[in-house]
Amino acid sequence: MIWRTDGQIITNNHVIRGNRAEILLADGRKLEAAVLHRSPELDLALLSVAADNLKALPLGDSSRLRVGEWVFAIGHPWGQRWALTAGIVNSISSIRLANDTTVQYIKSDARLAPGNSGGPLLNADGQVVGINAMIFGGDLSVSIPSNTVSGWLASL
Repeated sequence: MIWRTDGQIITNNHVIRGNRAEILLADGRKLEAAVLHRSPELDLALLSVAADNLKALPLGDSSRLRVGEWVFAIGHPWGQRWALTAGIVNSISSIRLANDTTVQYIKSDARLAPGNSGGPLLNADGQVVGINAMIFGGDLSVSIPSNTVSGWLASL
């Protein structure tokens, strides 16, 4: 997902193999990306592409999400490109990982499948409020809050 128009890309750590990736944009362009940072604990990876003036979705404040609010997930489930699913926020919780790290997450009933990981979770205003992360939830629809992503990026 394009995080910033200057070429910052955010995805899940578990979808990246090695230190390079290919990014396919909605307009059909393919860009080579370098992996700059990874967080296996948060399941996040920061990539960079040599491009500017990219189109990024507006970021929302995930702390303002409420149970019952509509959310929308965009991804490529089972290889079907640019699929959209909708649901409501079921809970905003946190889990403690084996390394004693606490990770906050958004659970919704927006249907996710393999291929949705790393895509955006949007609120009804079209703002990114999370990054979809199937690995945390197994068969649950789980997303990493946008504020968690922003905090991680600020700490780098």
